[in-house]
Amino acid sequence: MSKRLISFLDTTLRDGEQAPGNAMTPEQKLKLALMLEDAGVDTIETGFPASSHVDFLATQMISSRLKKASFATFSRTQVKDVKIALDAGGHSDRHLVMLVATGSDLHLKNKRHITREEGLAEITEAVTYAKEQGLTNIAVGIEDASRAQYDYIEAITRISIQAGANQIILADTTGYATPTSFGNLIRYVREIVGPNIKVSTHCHNDLGLGVANALEGIKAGADEIQATIGGIGERAGNTSLEQVAAFLYYKGDEYELGTTIQLDKLYKIYLTLRDLIKLEECRMQPLFGKYVFSTAAGIHQQGILNDPDTYEYVKPMDIGRERQLLVTRHSGRTIIRHLLQELGVSPSDKEINHLYEKFINHSSSCDDLITFTQKIQNELEFQTFEVGVL
Repeated sequence: MSKRLISFLDTTLRDGEQAPGNAMTPEQKLKLALMLEDAGVDTIETGFPASSHVDFLATQMISSRLKKASFATFSRTQVKDVKIALDAGGHSDRHLVMLVATGSDLHLKNKRHITREEGLAEITEAVTYAKEQGLTNIAVGIEDASRAQYDYIEAITRISIQAGANQIILADTTGYATPTSFGNLIRYVREIVGPNIKVSTHCHNDLGLGVANALEGIKAGADEIQATIGGIGERAGNTSLEQVAAFLYYKGDEYELGTTIQLDKLYKIYLTLRDLIKLEECRMQPLFGKYVFSTAAGIHQQGILNDPDTYEYVKPMDIGRERQLLVTRHSGRTIIRHLLQELGVSPSDKEINHLYEKFINHSSSCDDLITFTQKIQNELEFQTFEVGVL
C-alpha cells in the first residue's frame, strides 16, 4: 500500500525562538538546523531576516551549510522584507520565501488598520516582486486564518496563486480552531487550489489542540505540517513536531500517510534545544517528558517484566530513549524478586516480605534500580555488582 508522504517545515528557529526565554544565537541556530536536517526534516525555517541582524546572519549561515534540506525565511507582505530575505538567503531553488498575509477582519481592522482590498494589494505586490526575482518557491501564509471569513480566504488564495505563489499556509494563530473546523478550512482551500499547489498547516496550542488540528489538516488534504521541536513557541506553543512524527510512525499504515523523519533522532535534538535555551524539564510531556518511559506502579512493573507490550504501545527505543523501572511505595514484591533473580539468587517469601516492608511499603522515596539494588545488597550482604537500566 503506497503512502502519501507528509513533509515537515520546522519553525523552532523562528516561531519557537520568538517566545520569551527562547532566544538563540546564529551559531546555536546553525547547530540545531544541522541536527534537524540529519533527522530528515524537509524544510528548516531560519528566522525573520528583516527583523534583526541575528536572524539575517543565521539565515546566511544555515543556508550555506545545509546539504539536503530546504530552508525558509519569514517576511511580511512587503517588498523591502523580501529584498532582505533574498540578501540573506539568496535566490536558490531551496529557498522558500514565506510571506505572511493578514487573514481575519479582526486583524485587518484592529492590528493592521487596513481594508481587505489593501491587504490583497500588498500580497500581489510582494509575491509579484518575489516571482520577478526568479524565485521558484513562494508561500503565502494566511495569519489568523481560522478566524477569517471563507470569502476572504478564497480571495487571498486566488490572488496569491495568480501572482506566482505555489504554496498556501493556513495558520491557526491563536489556537482558536477545533479539529473539525480546521479540517473543513483545509478541505475548502484544497478544493480551490487543486492538486498542484502545496497546502500547509501552522497550528498553535492554546487549547491543547495543536497536534490534533494539524493531524486533521493532513487528513483533509494538507501536504505539510509546520511544527517545532518540543512544541515550543509563543504562549502555549506550536504543533509538536515529534508528536506528529510519532503519529505517522505508529499510525501511518492505518491512514496511508508517511514521513522521512527519523523519529529516534529527535530526542537528542530536544535535549540540545533544552540546554541552549535553558528550558525546564517536564515530567509527563508526551515522548520527551522525564518519566514518560518510567513506571513505579507494581501492577505495571509486573506486566512490563512479563511482556513490555502490556503497558508500552509507544516504545522508548523508537524515540531514542530507555525504559526505566523506578521503585516507590507503589511498587510491589515483583520488582524485588526480579532484582534478586537477576543476581542469581532465589529468595524465599520471607526474604521478599522483609525487603518489601523495610524499603517499599512505608517509603516516600523514588529510587532507580541501581540505587534500590544497592539497598538490597547492603541488607542481604551480597557482593558488589552492577545493574543497568532495563
